[in-house]
Amino acid sequence: ALVVSVLKGDDLILCQITSQSIKDSYAISLDDKDFETGSLKQQSNIRPNRLFTADSHIVLYKIGNIKTEKTNEVIEKITDIIHK
Repeated sequence: ALVVSVLKGDDLILCQITSQSIKDSYAISLDDKDFETGSLKQQSNIRPNRLFTADSHIVLYKIGNIKTEKTNEVIEKITDIIHK
């Protein structure tokens, strides 16, 4: 999952990432060129229509950092979804 925001306390707002081939207008492609550090084993999709909160203690490890441009693209898509 992509961390979208860190809330006060130990909660995170997360966005689903899946390697499933998603064919909807919300999916944003994610591949190795979108990472500042780290990578995924396969091309994936960020699902900005699939947000959830979780306690930071359940996060087992970090695979990397997504470039600012890609993170901004996700945030813009979330904003578009909310404002519809």
